[in-house]
Amino acid sequence: MANLRVGLIGLGMMGRHHARVIREVEGVDLVAVADAFGDPHGVAKELPVLRSVEELIAAGIDMAVAAVPTGMHEEVGLALAEAGIHTLVEKPIAANAAAGRRLVEAFAAKGLIGAVGHIERFNPALQSLRQRIADGELGEVYQIATRRQGPFPSRIADVGVVKDLGTHDIDLTAWLAQSRYESVFAQTSTRSGRPDEDMVSVTGKLANGVITNHLVNWLSPMKERLTIVIGEKGAFVANTVTADLTFYENGTVATEWDSIGAFRGVSEGNVTRLAIAKPEPLRTEHEAFRDAVLGLRQDIVTMAQGQDTLMVAEAVLKSARTSQVERILSW
Repeated sequence: MANLRVGLIGLGMMGRHHARVIREVEGVDLVAVADAFGDPHGVAKELPVLRSVEELIAAGIDMAVAAVPTGMHEEVGLALAEAGIHTLVEKPIAANAAAGRRLVEAFAAKGLIGAVGHIERFNPALQSLRQRIADGELGEVYQIATRRQGPFPSRIADVGVVKDLGTHDIDLTAWLAQSRYESVFAQTSTRSGRPDEDMVSVTGKLANGVITNHLVNWLSPMKERLTIVIGEKGAFVANTVTADLTFYENGTVATEWDSIGAFRGVSEGNVTRLAIAKPEPLRTEHEAFRDAVLGLRQDIVTMAQGQDTLMVAEAVLKSARTSQVERILSW
């Protein structure tokens, strides 16, 4: 079978990584790249730099990756859907929920694979954690908390921290718990002089009863990417910067310290840093997209799931404006 022909539109900070990984993945060939602003990182190599999505489509591609600014996702995605091209759109799916819905409907109407680049799902630590939760190693899940903090990335110009970083945590939380969000309450602040929020604190509840907490900002000098899942048998801590996964087991040894022994709750048990394979998340994401196009498996982040995440993000922003709990409605 001939390799799938892939086109890439958007050659910025994220586009350069997509170009590298597409060239590394078996079964696909990068045959066309496009960016109206040129190729600042020199990723095109032997390929001419096309100027538009129409020129990319004319190159005769089977699948595409859209790494353009969020505000262009709808325009580019709809053109690719109309041309019958399977597409992976970088997250968030679109600039707003109405645009996201149009993308979902366009790809569904054509029977195409539409995926959203929520790359954190493909982090080895979270992939292992998801499987361990499914296997019952944690028992019932009680709470999922995330912390995603670090300096401001100069690549971001069109959205605030909620739609850029916060959507990672919204998506991975719903995916780990296998449940949609029911409600959120949030507070945001803008400290850096930009028009969009650069810090958010969110509490939420999922439809299955799991409670959530997310701290996200662009104002920390330290980079932190933690996901903590607490359940009846202990807690998992996933560090997605290092792709490390640690299990904190509920203790079974009785304490001899009276003032602590009177506490009715869990006690400290063994702490195990788990040995897991660590493939590059972006490569794993591209392999999943390729296999979905080939009909071999379906573990991509679908556009419908990306739309759910965007709706939660918009509810977070509305809650911050109104100081009210926002319920997440089905779209």
